Amino acid sequence: MSTDVSTKAGGDPAQAVPTHAVQTKAAGKKPAAPPSKMSRESVTIIATLLVATFVVILNETIMNVALQRLMVELGVNAPTVQWLSTGFMLTMAVVIPTTGFILQRLSTRAVFMLAMGLFSGGTLLAALAPGFEILLLARIVQASGTAIMLPLLMTTILTLVPVSRRGLVMGNVSIAISVAPAMGPTVSGLILEHFSWRFLFVFVLPIALAAFAIGARYLTNIGENEKTRLDALSVLLTVPAFGGLVYGLSQIGGGQGGTGSAAVAALAIGAVAMLAFVLRQLRLQKSDAPLLDLRAFSFRMFTVSVLLLVVAMIALFGAVILLPLYLQEIRGLTSLETGLTLLPGGLAMGLLGPVIGRLFDKVGPLPLTVTGSTLLVLALFQFSLLDAATPVGWIIALHVGFSLGLALIFTPAFTTGLNPLPPHLYSHGSAILSTLQQVAGAAGTALLVSIYAVVSATSGIVAGMHTAFLTASAIALAAVVLAALMRKTAATEHPATQ
Repeated sequence: MSTDVSTKAGGDPAQAVPTHAVQTKAAGKKPAAPPSKMSRESVTIIATLLVATFVVILNETIMNVALQRLMVELGVNAPTVQWLSTGFMLTMAVVIPTTGFILQRLSTRAVFMLAMGLFSGGTLLAALAPGFEILLLARIVQASGTAIMLPLLMTTILTLVPVSRRGLVMGNVSIAISVAPAMGPTVSGLILEHFSWRFLFVFVLPIALAAFAIGARYLTNIGENEKTRLDALSVLLTVPAFGGLVYGLSQIGGGQGGTGSAAVAALAIGAVAMLAFVLRQLRLQKSDAPLLDLRAFSFRMFTVSVLLLVVAMIALFGAVILLPLYLQEIRGLTSLETGLTLLPGGLAMGLLGPVIGRLFDKVGPLPLTVTGSTLLVLALFQFSLLDAATPVGWIIALHVGFSLGLALIFTPAFTTGLNPLPPHLYSHGSAILSTLQQVAGAAGTALLVSIYAVVSATSGIVAGMHTAFLTASAIALAAVVLAALMRKTAATEHPATQ
């Protein structure tokens, strides 16, 4: 049984985490008023988790720019080296669905130590890897830790942060979720310009170890553990279900036989296994023991927000892949120049996150998400008009507008989707969001890169880029429709309100 977060000096009960609300309800007493402020301990916990999450998500895309160099230095071909990204995504897709169970069964401190221990160990192994096989193993270990961090952060925020401040805190979370992958190519380009590829991991390791040490020193357990049981069949089904879908999509996106039998078979197996997984979870809901509790989808705003985030992630990951291709293949920029060109957009997204969070707390999601999705469509359409003569300054401006659109979507969608969930669904809702982000990212990469490759082969690189971005802008129209459905949701803070 884990202990509660202690109260602020002075013993103000309003600062304590409301883990005893169930007992209060049983005793027939009126639940305590929702807290209006965050204790110092709560701020420390969230800040530690936020830094750790930023580091592990940044690591997810930091390898993309280095693949060409790794092919030469490790003596492997393109399909083989691509497994450093594919293997990472596969591991994430398989591990994330289990985090709902992990977060309910283990204490906050234990989950954090497990996640950062795996990530730090994998990072050290990668920095010392003598060859490709060990490097791939290291990436899988890293991904296992990364998969746990985001659901842990989300669940902790829902538990500790008062409703009136969730928008602001989620704005800070958007830095880790959206800025980190966007800045991956920039950081990678800067490092590779001056150092060996090993420094991609040497750079990350001290930050990861520092977060691990701070968490070990200051993290306090929150809530109470539940003695839930792990359904072995559900765990086994996650491998072909989520793994099959992500693998098949990544094979298509990587141009490695997207029309061949391997990709088609993986997608078919993934679809069948996913259906079996969903049916299994619905059956286990009767005994309150699902691996991933799908009852979160019974909350309308959760469903709408998830769909909006899926569309946004398709656009984000598609652009993260396509824009560097355009800048390097068509404009002839180096990896460093490409990273610097994309840096202002990543910084804008991060700096605006907290501001948008404050606006959300005041005006709700509708005006923000409609504005953001409209910007997204306009920016992607303008990307479809780029050619070899487009000024770099205009590209930077478009990317900043694109990043602003995403920022206006992410914070309101995350907060609106997770707010109405009762506390026993916090960890499951966070795991569902994180899982679908991975699938959406793989789908966006697969679809847009495949379109780019097919059209480029027949009509040229510029035509391929135009078609891919035009397709992305058409998909983003769905975000406008979904954004118009967003409504402010009443939030649940106490178990007693279930």
